[in-house]
Amino acid sequence: MRRFLRPGHDPVRERLKRDLFQFNKTVEHGFPHQPSALGYSPFLRLMAIGTRSGAIKLYGAPGVEFMGLHEENNTVMQIHFIPDQCQLVTLLDDNSLHLWSLKQHSGASELREEHRFTLKGPPGSPPSATQITAVLPHSSREVLYLGTESGNIFVVELPSFRALEDRTITSEAVLQRVPEDYCNRRSCELVEALREHPKNPDQILIGYSRGLIVLWDLQNNKATHHFLGSQQLENLYWQRDGSKFISCHYDGSYTQWPVSSDNRQPEPLENIVPYGPFPCKAISKIYWQTTKNGLPYIVFQGGMPRASYGDRHSISVVHGSQQTAFDFTSRVIDFFIIFSSEPTAEFDDPSAMVVLAEEELVVIDLKTAGWPAVHPPYLASLHCSAITCSHHVSNIPLKLWERIISAGSKQNIHYSNMPWPIDGGTNIAPDPPQRDLLLTGHEDGTVRFWDASGVCLHLLYKLSTVRVFLTDADPNDNMNTLGEDEWPPLRKVGTFDPYSDDPRLGIQKIYLCKYSGYLAVAGTAGQVLVMELNDEDAEHVVDHAEADLLQDQEGYRWKGHEKLKTRDGPVRFEAGFQPFVLVQCQPPAVVTSLALHSEWKLVAFGTSHGFGLFDHQQKRLVFVKCTLHPSDQLALEGPLSRVKSLKKSLRQSFRRIRRSRVSSRKRRGGSGNASEVQEANAKFDQDALQEMELAPVQRKIEARSAEDSFTGFVRTLYFADTFLRDSSRHCPSLWAGTNGGTVYAFCLRVPPAERRMDEPVRAEQAKEIQLMHRAPVVGILVLDGRSTPLPEPLEVAHDLSKSPDMQGSHQLLVVSEEQFKVFTLPKVSSKLKLKLTALEGCRVRKVTVANFGSCKTDDYSENDLAVLTNLGDIQIISLPFLKLQIRYPCIRKEDVSGIASCVFTKYGQGFYLISPSEFERFSLSTKWLVEPRCVVDMPEVTSNNHVHNKSGMENAVRKSRSSGDYGEDERKSGRLMEHALLNDEKVLKEIQSTLEGGR
Repeated sequence: MRRFLRPGHDPVRERLKRDLFQFNKTVEHGFPHQPSALGYSPFLRLMAIGTRSGAIKLYGAPGVEFMGLHEENNTVMQIHFIPDQCQLVTLLDDNSLHLWSLKQHSGASELREEHRFTLKGPPGSPPSATQITAVLPHSSREVLYLGTESGNIFVVELPSFRALEDRTITSEAVLQRVPEDYCNRRSCELVEALREHPKNPDQILIGYSRGLIVLWDLQNNKATHHFLGSQQLENLYWQRDGSKFISCHYDGSYTQWPVSSDNRQPEPLENIVPYGPFPCKAISKIYWQTTKNGLPYIVFQGGMPRASYGDRHSISVVHGSQQTAFDFTSRVIDFFIIFSSEPTAEFDDPSAMVVLAEEELVVIDLKTAGWPAVHPPYLASLHCSAITCSHHVSNIPLKLWERIISAGSKQNIHYSNMPWPIDGGTNIAPDPPQRDLLLTGHEDGTVRFWDASGVCLHLLYKLSTVRVFLTDADPNDNMNTLGEDEWPPLRKVGTFDPYSDDPRLGIQKIYLCKYSGYLAVAGTAGQVLVMELNDEDAEHVVDHAEADLLQDQEGYRWKGHEKLKTRDGPVRFEAGFQPFVLVQCQPPAVVTSLALHSEWKLVAFGTSHGFGLFDHQQKRLVFVKCTLHPSDQLALEGPLSRVKSLKKSLRQSFRRIRRSRVSSRKRRGGSGNASEVQEANAKFDQDALQEMELAPVQRKIEARSAEDSFTGFVRTLYFADTFLRDSSRHCPSLWAGTNGGTVYAFCLRVPPAERRMDEPVRAEQAKEIQLMHRAPVVGILVLDGRSTPLPEPLEVAHDLSKSPDMQGSHQLLVVSEEQFKVFTLPKVSSKLKLKLTALEGCRVRKVTVANFGSCKTDDYSENDLAVLTNLGDIQIISLPFLKLQIRYPCIRKEDVSGIASCVFTKYGQGFYLISPSEFERFSLSTKWLVEPRCVVDMPEVTSNNHVHNKSGMENAVRKSRSSGDYGEDERKSGRLMEHALLNDEKVLKEIQSTLEGGR
């Protein structure tokens, strides 16, 4: 049988790979990109959000999440839950309706699309005749009422989406009893709102855009009341008892209308312009909520004075003498109020207001004095300031976890203690096996700590580095302070703030030691802050040191931004991570690499000019190394200066093609006549063009010139205790890899603990390796005598890892963009290589060591390399033999920002940005899988609702029968008969005896 096996094919290893590796995209963390619609079911206590890309997401209790995607990828315009059902209807901008259902499968609920439907008008009718503008799911759960631009209202059956043409409410029928002068002045135009009577399901309220409002009797198919509005209508809302309703209008007013039992012409009770008398923006939505104390809550969107506040996105809440206009930093998409949904309840008693803005979700507690915001357990606005970097830390010790949560709770004192009000469904996913942190760095100089252990990405703590520096904004400014007499009474809410006071504050690199609590943060202007965790507020001076990476070399002039100015004297810091030392790189270029060794109390940092080492215990610079090449002028121009870098890079690309062309001609030799040489050159030009067209799928490794820009750019830094000078003594070392394919190794002498403060740390360069192909070095790793990666600092001291094997020979793995290469230590002789670009036609963008455990047994696990390429593929490569195990397509190759944002975890998971506000989480491991698993059970429907629904549909059934449509009715009666027969014992015995006889 062996001769039939492919070379290198091992059946045992193949089985083991199936137990170790499996690719899944598990959950999307953060806030949906470009939301467009909002829906809520008081029955299920679930919220639905639709997006412009056609996605629909459902949220309930923390951990209860569902996602669906329309095939058309069209914008979701409206979302409506079917009353008392696990179903909802979506309306897209292509005028199609889609029915979705929550159904149980394998013990968990799933969101599935059941049907789709497009409303069609009579032959020859214009598209506006059936363009849907308003949707009303009737409480009978059997029909949908669809208002259109033409003013007609169509009725479709659920769940079949069959149009019931004989029940269409035409605009001509509506206008029959309207006064003639009113009809002449204004037509019905489009249907703006449809609302079912809260006490009588046989009546619906129809609102037309020109201001006409009609109460329609479904049973008798006629209008009972006409309400003649004089302003353009925006929306309608019934009061709970059905005696009144509210209409809101384009001119910033709202009107209260009585609904009498007689046929008298109703007159408005009152017409109010809340922020008049000057012209105001439209009030697009309104709620009128009754309370036990008699004072209603009036909540409305918009209505602000146009001249002064026309650019504000506001929702006002009025309760007696208390009035607040909540001011949002992004456009309000929609909102709803959570109130008592029990049919027997006498009052609404609102508890919370949920607002979907374009960039965040805000929930306001209406029960607590002052109406504070509620801290959301999910849908976090990750991009409240643009994300600039991210860092994942697995398996956080409990003590550090509790201290971070404690620091975060002190920041959240202004939030409400109200339980999360959207609590539908049950989370049945297993508890996370460990505590994981995802740290995100932001453009405004903040670092946010997220609980990434489970399905919900929850903010634990926010760290700001702004206090260390002098900026234009005062961190003590409070945006929410209002004068007593200020009008309108605006109050800023939400966390989304896309504007940065100074782009130099942006965080570029983060490194957290989970054992010591030390945190290193580096920024855009060459600033490196080292911090430690403090449980109390403190005021102290931040020590300052400068690292001149150019080392006074002549002929270089920095053309980029200046360094940030620091505050003099003591600075007050909140409880949490507090900086105690600042290292300022000169020139103040972006910090491109960062490493922290908390056991040795050292921090290493690199920029496009070089790298340095700082002793943060003695607060002393150990050394700096300039990596700048004489031709590397681009590195001196800085990221914030507009330079002709594109022209230069194009020039260098053509030079590289020309060099390869010349070298190819030289290899062909100078023999032959002129015509042969010309033919060869023409053939080479054609081959070169083909190679350019095929890139990056087919690409050979080319030696890069040392003159290429950014060769001194430091890509990676790595601390290791290994054999660097000879094979008998190991010592601390620092390794650095550059963009030009150079690896520097420094021997470090760290004094023992008892003399640590007395003697300085010393460093001496021991090795310099130049890769022949000069590709950028993206990763460095040392393997011990057992070919296992060296443990993290303090990991062995906390008994969380075996001590590294210092008896056998160590190996050095250098990962460049184009190949993996293993060297022996201390001689640094080449042992093994894997040419990725030559074989696969791709380049390495991210690489990390991940531990993969078997899903079949807890006794086996192995360390492998997880590699992300520029094509968006993820490859798993074995250690130490560098064999490709498996390849998965993960990110689109066109999604450059997604590839750049990817971060791997220690146990085979990963995150990458699919939009500025969302992380996609994926798993490469069969053992470590974090995904939503939840159940939505059908709550019991109260008897009141059944009575409600029955009376509302009697006429519909009667009409269907009179028109000869018995299909649905017969199916229902058939199901009832089947149910009755199966519950009859005599019938069941007869069936059983018949089956036995047949057998």
